[in-house]
Amino acid sequence: MQQVATVHGGEPNPLDSTGLCLLSLDGGGVRGLSTLYILKGLMDRLNLARPEGSPAKKPCEVFDLIGGTSTGGLIAIMLGRLEMNVDDCILAYIKLMKMIFGKLSKRSLSSLLGKIEPRFDANKLEGAINEVISSCGAKPTDLFNDQADRGCRVFVCSITQETKEIVRLRSYPMRNKPGIPATICQAARATSAATTFFEPASIGARRFADGALGANNPVDEVEDEASDIWCEDTGDLKPLVKCFISIGTGHPGKKAMEDNLLKFVSKTLPALVTQTEHTEKRFIARWRQHYDSKRYFRFNVDQGLQDVGLAEYQEQGLIESATEGYLDHQAVAFRVRDCVENLKSKQSVPPTLILLKRFGLVFSDQNECMWLTSYSGIRRAWLFWNNGRARWQVPFERNTKFTGREDLFSDLTQKLQQESDATTKIAIMGLGGVGKTQLVLELAHRVRERCAVSWIPVNSLANLQTAYRKVAQNLGLSGWDEIGVDILEIVRTYLSDEAIGPWLLILDNADDLELWRSPLTSEAGAKRLMDYMPRSRHGAIIWTTRDRKVATAVARENVVTVRQMDESGASEMMRKYLIDPSRIKIDEGLLPGLLQKLTYLPLAIVQAASYINETGESLKTYEALLSSHDDEAIELLSEHFEDDGRYSGIENAVAKTWLISFEQIRHRSSLAFEYLGFMACVDPKDIPRSLLPPSERSSPKQQTDAIGILNAFSFITRHDDGSAFDLHRLVHLVTRGWLKKTGELPACHKQAVLRLSELLSDISQTNRARWRLYISHAQYAVGGDEKKCNKEEVNLAEKCGDCLYYDGRYREAETVSQMVLASREKVLGLEHPDTLSSISNLGSVLVSQGKYEEAEAMHRRALQDREKVLGTEHPDTLTSVNNLGSVLVSPGKYEEAEAMHRRALEGYEKVLGPEHPATLISVSNLGSVLDSQGKYEEAEAMHRRALQDREKVLGPEHPATLISVSNLGSVLDSQGKYEEAEAMHRRALQDREKVLGPEHPATLISVSNLGLVLVSQGKYEEAEAMHRRCPQI
Repeated sequence: MQQVATVHGGEPNPLDSTGLCLLSLDGGGVRGLSTLYILKGLMDRLNLARPEGSPAKKPCEVFDLIGGTSTGGLIAIMLGRLEMNVDDCILAYIKLMKMIFGKLSKRSLSSLLGKIEPRFDANKLEGAINEVISSCGAKPTDLFNDQADRGCRVFVCSITQETKEIVRLRSYPMRNKPGIPATICQAARATSAATTFFEPASIGARRFADGALGANNPVDEVEDEASDIWCEDTGDLKPLVKCFISIGTGHPGKKAMEDNLLKFVSKTLPALVTQTEHTEKRFIARWRQHYDSKRYFRFNVDQGLQDVGLAEYQEQGLIESATEGYLDHQAVAFRVRDCVENLKSKQSVPPTLILLKRFGLVFSDQNECMWLTSYSGIRRAWLFWNNGRARWQVPFERNTKFTGREDLFSDLTQKLQQESDATTKIAIMGLGGVGKTQLVLELAHRVRERCAVSWIPVNSLANLQTAYRKVAQNLGLSGWDEIGVDILEIVRTYLSDEAIGPWLLILDNADDLELWRSPLTSEAGAKRLMDYMPRSRHGAIIWTTRDRKVATAVARENVVTVRQMDESGASEMMRKYLIDPSRIKIDEGLLPGLLQKLTYLPLAIVQAASYINETGESLKTYEALLSSHDDEAIELLSEHFEDDGRYSGIENAVAKTWLISFEQIRHRSSLAFEYLGFMACVDPKDIPRSLLPPSERSSPKQQTDAIGILNAFSFITRHDDGSAFDLHRLVHLVTRGWLKKTGELPACHKQAVLRLSELLSDISQTNRARWRLYISHAQYAVGGDEKKCNKEEVNLAEKCGDCLYYDGRYREAETVSQMVLASREKVLGLEHPDTLSSISNLGSVLVSQGKYEEAEAMHRRALQDREKVLGTEHPDTLTSVNNLGSVLVSPGKYEEAEAMHRRALEGYEKVLGPEHPATLISVSNLGSVLDSQGKYEEAEAMHRRALQDREKVLGPEHPATLISVSNLGSVLDSQGKYEEAEAMHRRALQDREKVLGPEHPATLISVSNLGLVLVSQGKYEEAEAMHRRCPQI
């Protein structure tokens, strides 16, 4: 059977069960019976599909909002406010029409002057309405809006006689929109007081007429009303709508118009008919996407009702027959089927309450809850759900073969549900491969509709920061892409805001104890990673770790230990993962022994099943292979993943499983094994496919097949988008052990270093998006305890340090720069030019962290040795002169700084020429140090020269040119030349926004500078706007 449910992130879209269902009912007198027969067709088919014995649903249990005009308004009141089923409503409607239209009023049809007079008795209309109200157990004097909390809201359209404007009478309160205190009967009279048919209805001092003249097809009114209720701030209703149904009363033709008189007949009613049809076409065009995706439906009998007048109650049989024929038409039948399929999944509980309960936003106070479900509270909850990327940030799909562990889920659920005024913290501890990650992944999928979920790998600080940056980007947090920003603090601040609702933060593979209990840097007051954990009573943090010390450090006594599976659970898992169950039937007696040798470890079971599936071998053959390999090799490979919880008396079957898999992969595809060896030499998390080494000997298909083999053996896990994958941490370690044993590790490591050097050949800031993919892998390749002496490794480390520096990750850049310097000092000597470049780079990194004394020492050493080795006028020597001058400015050593910059400028002019970019840097720097000393005239001359020459050499929009524009503006401001200073800062701001983007730190400087010069001129309003913009940037 065709389904209309959509898929959202691999799961059914909650919109299909909790989205809004809206019903719009046209006006049309007696022909309103056609509306009811269409609705009966829908409801009968809907209830027929319900489980046997289930009570039939009424429209008020399906629709969240029903709006109607004229007789459509009467039907809306009966279905929604009086909560009638369709069959009872049809009987009541027929009786009501007979009572109303059975006899004309005694008054004449029109006056001599053509004034339209009512044709029917309003008292009969009122009496008929009161009879219907009383039959439903209500009183005619009951208020239409009696403040009761009903799942279905109802409104009807009417027109005020005084202003001729459309008004909506509601059965529910609306914020900032005072209601009209009408009884049920008065609301019904107001919407059905059709001109030429009845006297206008009175409510207090106001008079109302039939709303059909302004909204005979009230679908626009229903849309506007729903927007006011559920998304008043944005008006973006469409993402909230599950099903929107509009039902007409049949195409009226000319006969309906003949029921009216004079000008009303010749002008007004034709416009009414045209308005209904135009509204239908216009609305379908605007809601085309919902129409095509089977979420918007319009039903209206197109043939057979042309000769039925608005008051011809005796045509009941014709109306029923024409409507039945319409519904049986094949094209209409398909739409009816799709509509019913849509409605079948609707939950009867109001979607707003369901949504709020998911996010923990429902209050015990009924009035407060009603207000929240009606207005802006629901918008916040809904938008929080609707932002799929921000709310669900987990890199893995649900494991449909997940088995057992219900005792652990019970424990975890109990811990998560404990009431607390602090963040819930839980650590899940166990042996590598025991299934911690899969357990938390299943938990995440189980709670994803109740809270936001973010997944962070913690195998390295670099990966953690990358994942945090991605979370911040998806959440749209300000500053996520700024260089040097503390991304951990940004995310911590956001999650600590209790207004955002409940969330779950998963920190996977948190195995480094020092990362959590020690400061991240050696600076005074530096934070530990633990200090960056958010605090909210609506939040929960779950760590997975192999180390019990880490578990108790982060969660204290709140530790859940994942142990080996029992034989029953392990057997069920093996049966789920084996493609051919008959293999177990053949060797049923061998299964317990095989599972025992696999130590009931989930990862070992999955890999064993993968091997059997791939090779087609029997369990008996696999067990024989597992038992036949060299114990010495197994012991060697086991050394890489020993834990405190070692198994006694049982061999480490994980290593045996992987040893078998290694050989099988190498036999099937040398390229797959090459990829595995390569991945063992880079960070195991987030390995981009583009990182894998290209191979001229293999086709794209062979490369894809090689990756598929690794995936088939469960060695790698693909990310959802297929652009990257993860190598299991233990597989990574055991593979390195295997490569060491075979003597292949050095070659694999060299291949990884050369590939990364190739990919990082362009580390310009404009290429940041690309080289960011490879930083963590470069860090891994050049890291480790051993000293890096290989030239290729040192060069890669230098590039890695530059990338970290450009990315504002100065602490990490310092660590790498120190390593490069130590290696070059050892291999090349203290005074080698490359060594001196490393000293200079380290000095620049230190300056960026405010470590001016150390930076000054580095730059003085670089300068001294470059003067000795290269000479006083070598460009590299002059670079050190310039760098030393810049670092001297920060501690206020202006005289020496000025001397350095004058020397650098003089040397550059002599060696490189007056217009060389390096020369112009010195011109600019000298201008800045002169400005700092109050030597404004000379500073201005320097900045004007730098600007003029940079415009000529680099162009007017080059970032360096814009630095000169900004510097000139600042020195002009210092001299009180405000108008020209303002012009400079406006130019710098405009061009930086264009070239660098509105959120670049340099752009922010221009915003601030412009604000300051505006203040100096008394332009306070614009200055305030500039300064208010700064925090947002």
